[in-house]
Amino acid sequence: MNEKKNNRFMPLLMAVSVIVGILIGTFYANHFSGNRLSIINSSSNKLNNLLRLVDDQYVDTVNVNDLVEKAMPQILAELDPHSVYIAAKDMQIANDDLKGSFSGIGIEFTIRQDTLHVQQVISNGPAEKAGVLAGDMIVFVDDKAFTGKTLTNEEAMHKLKGPKDTKVKLGIKRRGDKNIRNIVVTRGDIPTKSVTATYMLDNKTGYIRLKNFGENTYPELLIALAKLSQQGFENLTIDLRGNTGGYLESAVQIANEFLPKGNLIVYTQGRKSPRQEYRSDGRGSYQQIPIVILIDEGSASASEILAGAIQDNDRGTIIGRRSFGKGLVQKPMAFNDGSMIRLTIARYYSPSGRCIQKPYVSGDNKDYEEDLLTRYQHGEFFSQDSIKHTGPAYKTRIGREVFGGGGITPDIFVAEDTTDVTSYYKQASMSGLILQFAFEYTDENRQKLSEFKGMKELEKYLLKQNTVEKFANYAEKNGLKRRNLMIQRSHKLLERYINSRIIYNMMSEQAWVEYLNEDDPAIKETLNVFKTNSAFPAPPAKREPVKKAAYVGPFDYHGTHSKTSYTARLA
Repeated sequence: MNEKKNNRFMPLLMAVSVIVGILIGTFYANHFSGNRLSIINSSSNKLNNLLRLVDDQYVDTVNVNDLVEKAMPQILAELDPHSVYIAAKDMQIANDDLKGSFSGIGIEFTIRQDTLHVQQVISNGPAEKAGVLAGDMIVFVDDKAFTGKTLTNEEAMHKLKGPKDTKVKLGIKRRGDKNIRNIVVTRGDIPTKSVTATYMLDNKTGYIRLKNFGENTYPELLIALAKLSQQGFENLTIDLRGNTGGYLESAVQIANEFLPKGNLIVYTQGRKSPRQEYRSDGRGSYQQIPIVILIDEGSASASEILAGAIQDNDRGTIIGRRSFGKGLVQKPMAFNDGSMIRLTIARYYSPSGRCIQKPYVSGDNKDYEEDLLTRYQHGEFFSQDSIKHTGPAYKTRIGREVFGGGGITPDIFVAEDTTDVTSYYKQASMSGLILQFAFEYTDENRQKLSEFKGMKELEKYLLKQNTVEKFANYAEKNGLKRRNLMIQRSHKLLERYINSRIIYNMMSEQAWVEYLNEDDPAIKETLNVFKTNSAFPAPPAKREPVKKAAYVGPFDYHGTHSKTSYTARLA
């Protein structure tokens, strides 16, 4: 019966989709291009009449607005993988990460067993001032139950975020308390940081990790560089692994800091978008410092703009694995109801002329969405020789060969070593059990763990706690069969993953990054490049081959292979 009903609505949906496509085209032409196009002809009038007829005379009541909302994403999906429709209700969530701040209560949370757990409290934020503590469980919001299977990250953010200076009443369940605590929090501005780690790798090498490219990324980077300057850094590493991008302008501003005057950073061009070039103005303060950019398959968009500008201008060395391959430029276009489309209007090209966009088939995003999994299965993460370039070769300023048509290929390849990865480790990682165990372990031992002020101290303590054995017992109780030989083989990986999450829960993302970087081969390769003074690439004939390293770490480091998010949500 349902199938017949669905078939009955298919012609209607197709008609509405065509109509909405015309409406989008009209909206774009009238409101954004500056030219009022006359596309209302007999054909479109016929479609408009059809929409009115359906609304007026169809046998059943039809919610035309609902049909339009459902059709919008489908229409844009027919164009390319990155043209998207964002409903009005989703706009705040879509923009918060890049805006630099949002208004909320100031907590980082995770949902475990249908309950919201406060993972961290933002320092000096509204929640901390009101008395909320890490480890608290929020079970009521404004006197209404806030638990159950319907509780999602989106619902939690919708309830906890809100206009500045508005109040929200939280019902808190705290470990050791029998009664619910009622705490009223006055919402305030909560900063969202792009720079998540800044420290010295050694006495000469500064390190900065960028999570995305938002409105405040450039000033945050300048602050981080100033901090490193005070510590006397002579070399710089910018970690873009897992950075999915953001604003093109932020990437251009950052590249400008490191390039001499007149160097092409990136250019964009589309059918209705004339070529627009972005060049360095020579005002950058760090034009001579040796630089390394770290990338991986999770580095996309603005990350690839920055990496491509550094690589094509022979300004530094790119280390890691081939980047994602997003070279399409989206323009945000808002509708009166608060919704928005991000429409692809151009492609961006690196200075050598290569388009970084990987191939896609319009209207069929399945292969595109599974591209990273396909790369993994084909062995690209383990062997540079497995990389399949779909574009021609290009030349950098000094004649080095680079490729387009599917991401930035690094100058120095760092393989992901899965020698000690077992099926047990994969299940533990991808099921989310490690994250759950790490949170529960943190919560149960919070008082003891809070005695350690630095990452190194906490790391030494955890190494004595046999967290792998405790996890194995926990996992067995939660449905993951114990495999002693596999556990022994993957012991180092399990320990590293588990302890990193406990450090993250107790301290900060910076502490987590520092811990993971301690035995990261990409970091070791970076330090070797600086040690051998090869951060400025030489022409091909003079370039010395660099020994490739293997990446040893959690199977889903940077979220590449896991369906479970590494980081909690902010509210």
